[in-house]
Amino acid sequence: MSPRGVAIPDLRERLFAAAERVVARDGAAALTSRAVTTEAECAKGVLHTHFSGIDEFVAELVLDRFARSAREAGELASKVGRGSVEGNLAKVALALLNSLDPAVVGLAMTRPGASLHTRRALEAGAPGFTAMQESVSAYLEAERRRGRVAEGTDAAAISLALVGTVHHLLLTRAPETVAADGETIRRLTAVLLGGAR
Repeated sequence: MSPRGVAIPDLRERLFAAAERVVARDGAAALTSRAVTTEAECAKGVLHTHFSGIDEFVAELVLDRFARSAREAGELASKVGRGSVEGNLAKVALALLNSLDPAVVGLAMTRPGASLHTRRALEAGAPGFTAMQESVSAYLEAERRRGRVAEGTDAAAISLALVGTVHHLLLTRAPETVAADGETIRRLTAVLLGGAR
């Protein structure tokens, strides 16, 4: 246990990771500030020192994982001309899909305070699905210029379909379907890309 008054390096990530473990092990109903701080081996009040409550904490966890996925999508620019287009997109799509436990997503959607905080942050420009879409579209345009995606390909429509479908799966999938996600994403990218190399 960290002593009181001593700064904890990477506290937010420590708390977020602890919350994910609590939800994975005990379910969404077990996610309380006390469960998180106990799992993170922090003082009981530390969560409330940094967040207004469990709703803001859940929202910030979701926003953090969306930002991480947006950064990964942004890295597509460095993959132009390397690997397969389908494989590069599938990797980003799977990273987004696996960014959050379905139970955490459920909490963020069903707790009004968490849902409102998340929506306001995204509206204010927090990295999320729009940033991912823009990165995927820019990547596809760059691959089209290199001849690895067919002329006339609608990059914006493909990026909307890919990110939108993954968003839908993220919000609706059941824990027992997680094992099939890789195959689902592979099929999706193959259909969307048709003849991409």
